[in-house]
Amino acid sequence: MLVDSHCHLDFPDFADTLDDVVARARAAGVGRMLSISTRVRRHDALLAIAERYDDVVCSVGTHPHHSGDERDVTLDDLLTRAAHPKVVAIGEAGLDYFYDYGPRDAQAASFRIHVEAARRTGLPLVIHSRDADADMQAILEEEAARGPFTAVLHCYTSGRALAMRAVALGHYVSFTGILTYKKTEALRALAAALPADRIMVETDAPYLAPGKFRGKRNEPAYVVETARVLAEIRGVPLDTIARETTENFFRLFSKTPRPGTAA
Repeated sequence: MLVDSHCHLDFPDFADTLDDVVARARAAGVGRMLSISTRVRRHDALLAIAERYDDVVCSVGTHPHHSGDERDVTLDDLLTRAAHPKVVAIGEAGLDYFYDYGPRDAQAASFRIHVEAARRTGLPLVIHSRDADADMQAILEEEAARGPFTAVLHCYTSGRALAMRAVALGHYVSFTGILTYKKTEALRALAAALPADRIMVETDAPYLAPGKFRGKRNEPAYVVETARVLAEIRGVPLDTIARETTENFFRLFSKTPRPGTAA
């Protein structure tokens, strides 16, 4: 079994084909899909999708792109929504200095609120970090000093130093189809070096389809391709990567029911 630890099933790209997308994921051996929140104000629609499928769970949070628009989202808003049985994570939240769609002060303030929500609930934080390594590491260090929380750096493409420091702080690192692209030698070297108990795979669907499907809409079934390349990079069988990344997922997102257990 594999898990897609980060996708966006509530995005319009899937509106007319969602049953088929979920069915293809199941046929490919994807046993769980974590659909990630990007706007708290649109969380009800995401939650409805998670409630519709037994093998789909979700998070609650504000993407840094929308941090300026959701300045009014409070810690209590996150805590209240996180109590739902289908909500297994906080986020995605973080820093994006590549696009800078959200004002940087809003990104940082929102990110810290999400960290506190993760701390209070005991749910893991899904972190978005792009072109912001120094500030991200500084915030992670500062927040770790304030009290423990768990997190995953999703769709990792940043530097080796941030990944290694995050792992040292007890966090995880997740890889997308970018790992399958040409000219990603540094990312592949990092994927080979990370501890086996700290890695996960994801699609970030509908974005970033792996090389075999590049140019097409991504979907959870394609996480198998990223896992296959990760196995090649690490010099282990695909079954090993499937087992390791799945166990890592359930360890981190421990509120998620395992197959064969009641929700």
